[in-house]
Amino acid sequence: MQRLIYYIIYPLFWILSLLPLPILYFFSDITSFVVYAVVGYRKKVIRDNITLAFPEKTAEEKKIIEKKFYHHLCDLAVESIKSISISEIEINKRFKINTMEVLNDLYAKDKSVLLLCGHYASWEWSGIINKWMPYKGYAVYKQLRNPQINGLLKRLRGRYGGDIVSNKKIVPILFRNKRKDIKSLTLILSDQTPKVSMAKHVDTFMGVVVPVFTGAEALSKKLDTAVVYLKIEKVKRGYYEASFTTITEDAPSLPDYQITRKFLDQVEAQIKEAPAYYLWSHKRWKHRLN
Repeated sequence: MQRLIYYIIYPLFWILSLLPLPILYFFSDITSFVVYAVVGYRKKVIRDNITLAFPEKTAEEKKIIEKKFYHHLCDLAVESIKSISISEIEINKRFKINTMEVLNDLYAKDKSVLLLCGHYASWEWSGIINKWMPYKGYAVYKQLRNPQINGLLKRLRGRYGGDIVSNKKIVPILFRNKRKDIKSLTLILSDQTPKVSMAKHVDTFMGVVVPVFTGAEALSKKLDTAVVYLKIEKVKRGYYEASFTTITEDAPSLPDYQITRKFLDQVEAQIKEAPAYYLWSHKRWKHRLN
């Protein structure tokens, strides 16, 4: 049944992807209204998350964030569909990459890089970064149950040369690369919610005490990589800019969990600057401890 659904849906998505983005954004506007006002997709989760993160905001301010988020979420959906056929020329116009000198400096120092990112703005289009770097590129993802959809996701995210690797397989790959002295840049969405039984550390995220994902920090210390924050900003509808901030060039020298804290600080700063573009439907605070 899953295979049948895939073979029905994929041709439809491919045809839709050929439409100009302004038309797709028109569909996004309609979908946003339906998803928000009619379906109420994860509305309780979204409202609870925004309230937890911004207890000081008024009800009206939180509602504005909520409505803008639904618009952004639907924009992400149509942009993902557009990714099926979007040209490299167009995506370069719509996803600008700044401060490449940060990565170039690390390349010159012969450092592999863990590139940490939050669920903010448009991480889906970040694969174009592979076109601008000399290293082997990886992006870590959580494997989906539907093999057809999983394969499509990997093809879309790997269009520009990077390898899309499941979170269960990336560790041995990176250790093998280290043994062979193969330099790499690995993108990890690190604001995930770890299972309570698996969590090694708790910290605050937007003022809420939660278990935090520390796998990227542990990897950086064992592999002696540089750690860089990928900041993706939504400039306007359909246009994004990415920039890089070095968290550390010497991960083993830092106290435990300092890298994780620095990463969380960067994500929090982005959320506070433009709250609507964070993935509020993500159950980031479901294991909160306060």
